[in-house]
Amino acid sequence: MIKSFTPNDLVRYIYQEMPEVEQELLMQALQSDESLMQEYVELLSAIELMNQLPLKPSEKVVRAIKAKAKSTGLQKV
Repeated sequence: MIKSFTPNDLVRYIYQEMPEVEQELLMQALQSDESLMQEYVELLSAIELMNQLPLKPSEKVVRAIKAKAKSTGLQKV
């Protein structure tokens, strides 16, 4: 029986979060299933694009957090 792999399985594979036996099965599936390989390549591209996004909050968000902290009596940020 051939195992069907999901997008979640591909993400687990990319981030090396699956057992070695399952990795082997997925690699075999990638070699024989063009649509699975295409989905894998698209996920890699999406991850690469996400890694290029700035991870700094806007000044508006920072001000809102500071205002909330001040109003609740939390320590000065």
